[in-house]
Amino acid sequence: MVQAYSREPGTGGPLSDIRPEGVRKIRLWAFCIALGGFLFGYDTGVVSGALLYIKSDFDLSSFEQSSVVSVLLIGAMIGAVSAGRMADRLGRRKTLAAEGLVFIGGTAILVFAPGYGALLIGRVVLGVAVGAASATVPVYLSEVSPTELRGRFLTLNQLMITTGILIAYLVNLALSDGGQWRAMFAVGAVPALLMVAGTVWLLPESPQWLVLKGQVDKARAVVESVSGEARATRVVEQAVRRREDEKRGAGQKENWRVLLAPRVRPALIVGLTLAAAQQFGGINTIIYYAPTLIQKTGLSASNSIFYSVAIGAINLIMTVVAIRLVDRMGRRPLLLISLTGMLAMLVLLGFSYVVDLGSVLSLLFMVIYIASFAVGLGPVFWVLIGELFPPSARAAGSAASTAVNWASNFVVSLAFLPLADVIGQGETFWIFAAVVAFTLWFVGRYVPETRDREFDEVDTALQARFGRSPQAGPAPG
Repeated sequence: MVQAYSREPGTGGPLSDIRPEGVRKIRLWAFCIALGGFLFGYDTGVVSGALLYIKSDFDLSSFEQSSVVSVLLIGAMIGAVSAGRMADRLGRRKTLAAEGLVFIGGTAILVFAPGYGALLIGRVVLGVAVGAASATVPVYLSEVSPTELRGRFLTLNQLMITTGILIAYLVNLALSDGGQWRAMFAVGAVPALLMVAGTVWLLPESPQWLVLKGQVDKARAVVESVSGEARATRVVEQAVRRREDEKRGAGQKENWRVLLAPRVRPALIVGLTLAAAQQFGGINTIIYYAPTLIQKTGLSASNSIFYSVAIGAINLIMTVVAIRLVDRMGRRPLLLISLTGMLAMLVLLGFSYVVDLGSVLSLLFMVIYIASFAVGLGPVFWVLIGELFPPSARAAGSAASTAVNWASNFVVSLAFLPLADVIGQGETFWIFAAVVAFTLWFVGRYVPETRDREFDEVDTALQARFGRSPQAGPAPG
């Protein structure tokens, strides 16, 4: 997911060549940190089933239903923007613990909500935690992971997000008979409590953050707890040298105007376009509204929740497949395959509603659409925004792409149900299909392959796709 404030996301990890017992310790750390990703998935997925019962209990209109879903994204934008500054000031560990407490607070508001207004407040509070976790978790993972395991642990976050969505669907199913929507939300307090406890009692502070704050001895102690003394000394000295280099270039690195530099613009265009396309391709209309969509084909609420579990399961399975393929097939082939499948399924899904092909075909098209998204556009977008920008613009480029992604998510989730009421369910999916068709052309024309390439090679390929000379000027940083 998001690395919104790391100077060089996913690079230069502080640990390497660790002992077997050290690997086990880091795996425990990674699991505790990735609980933030699980909560991200759970709290975005659980509303899909709860909404079926909330709308009748509180007599919500289509717009009010959409706002209960989409207002979380306003909080997420706030959380994502504020988490970076907070994590740099207080540390990754304290920030993650605070996010767990916010998850608990938002859950409590929803569980005891007396009406529509309280629901909105609770969802905004949860959104702050979701957005903050989306920024904190990947960076924290990258900073406690050894180089040889960092890719695996970073993809653990994406895996935990999709697991959270699936568990949310299963909880919705288990509690659907009694329409217990408050209990659906309440279950989310359990992993939030585990995250807070794990952060307080098990997790160390990030060695990289300790170095940034001049606490070199503490950083060395953390590294030494999973590695040898000699190795700890060497990697901490490397981190100190890297920090000194960053200090010399800090003015440029912290300047958002670096994104407008001619050499950076192609990366910015790709990052922002894919950020918007990932959401305007309709993915979260399926994630958030799966039971509502299936119910419209004629199934009962409980049956709709049951079949939505298939969507959550295929999302998880195909994410695992993507993790295995992204470094074998490459980013670009996965994107092209993903977008082609999404386009075909959106066209067919639109037809299924327009001519009433029945619930079985509609569900089949949804499942294949989710599979297509999860194997490509979903995870690959986040990989690319960490690879296309030059080091000095990577933090700003990642933050800008992330902000557009959250904003697009908000617009789509808020507008979907009212738009579908006006023009029809099927016609709305055809609008999404048009966006995906444009994105397929855009990727084919402008997105280079980045697998197994150093930044200079990636930048040369990117500039060439935009018709620019590789010697058009040095990339910043």
